Amino acid sequence: MKRERREKHNKNVSNFRWGVFLLGLIIMSFGIALTIVADLGSAPWDVLHIGLTEKFGLTVGTWTIIMGFVVLSSASILTKEFPKLGAFLNMMLVGIFVDIFLFLLQTPSNLFLQGVMLVTGILVTGFGIGVYISPRCGAGPRDSFMIAISERTKFSVARVRLMMEVFVLTAGWLLGGPVFIGTILFSLSIGHVTGISLSWCQTWIDRRMERGVKVENIH
Repeated sequence: MKRERREKHNKNVSNFRWGVFLLGLIIMSFGIALTIVADLGSAPWDVLHIGLTEKFGLTVGTWTIIMGFVVLSSASILTKEFPKLGAFLNMMLVGIFVDIFLFLLQTPSNLFLQGVMLVTGILVTGFGIGVYISPRCGAGPRDSFMIAISERTKFSVARVRLMMEVFVLTAGWLLGGPVFIGTILFSLSIGHVTGISLSWCQTWIDRRMERGVKVENIH
């Protein structure tokens, strides 16, 4: 009987973690779409995705998936490890969700509202990142690649991330991607927003897990 309760508890915990992970991806995708639709400059990776769309066609979400696959495959080759399920889901679902939100949203009619949409998008994106990372279901393609490069080169994670962002931003700009004030604002603020969000979400997740264990012990 105890074993059955334990298995049921573990299943409930797993379902909860994956549910939070999925919710985080949806929130993050919505934030990404907001920053793109605001039309004041996008995040470096989105500059690349939009540039590829402008140059070769396909949707922004499709290029998000394609580049995610390339980056995740490269990380797998470098680490000689098979990516976690969370990384695959991140790669696929974010592209799909971004396309859905881009289809539903419209650029505001004046500059003030565009600015509000941009700032809201940055905050929502950072919050979504914190939510999806907190249940520890697997890092996304970019983070996996960043960690792999850092381990191979012995460079700090911050240095590797900076080099990656500069490279993709330059490539995206050359392809015609939108580089403007929003790009700078996103790059300067997303780390801080994500840090606060992750700290809050991780504390909340850990408390839920701890409470679940206490309830299991009571039974």
